[in-house]
Amino acid sequence: MIESLQSDWPAIALTLKLAFITVLVLLVFGLPVAWQLAKYRGRFKPFIEALIALPLVLPPTVLGFYLLSAFSPQSFLGKLWIDVVGEQFVFSFTGILVGSIIYSMPFVIQPMLAAFTQIAGHAQLSASTLGIGRFKTFVFIILPMTRASLVSAATLGFAHTLGEFGLILMIGGNIPSETQVVSIALFNHVESLQYESAHALSLALLIISMVSLTLLYKFNRSALPLGIGAGK
Repeated sequence: MIESLQSDWPAIALTLKLAFITVLVLLVFGLPVAWQLAKYRGRFKPFIEALIALPLVLPPTVLGFYLLSAFSPQSFLGKLWIDVVGEQFVFSFTGILVGSIIYSMPFVIQPMLAAFTQIAGHAQLSASTLGIGRFKTFVFIILPMTRASLVSAATLGFAHTLGEFGLILMIGGNIPSETQVVSIALFNHVESLQYESAHALSLALLIISMVSLTLLYKFNRSALPLGIGAGK
């Protein structure tokens, strides 16, 4: 198995890199978005929530197609990107990263939004009566109280990114060491009837996903308040 995975190591490393950066960006961006949305009661809240959840029901190839159309070298945005950055957006790591961030957004933001919504009003009221500022309330009260949900959000986003295929193929193509992630490398093995390599790569992805989810459930169980789940 190890010998079979040696040739696929660039795809594995690229996939892990993509997953880590995607989750990091979504946590940094998603924390304030989820917190503000949890407190927001305006008329546009259902629309904003639907926009965040849209990738859950939208086929990944549709999202990839629109990104491909918007940032193609012939489009205005594509030309502007090339002028500013110096390289094209499509068929690049940046392209698949942006697509991955959008596609994994609901898996990270929704768990945080659900946790913040449950405690936002009570936590703010308690903090205000004690004279604690909003920033300190968020950092020292809200975040520790929602630690399990934050870990769940990060783990789900990471695991979801590992299996992305249609979106990556549409916007990034199949460029080794640049946009060829594990799912695309696996497809290449099956297409060329290299089933031994396909089995090894599938098993590696299965193990990574299973370990991630097992650690998630173990952490969430240990994070339960004392007494919950006792006797089981």
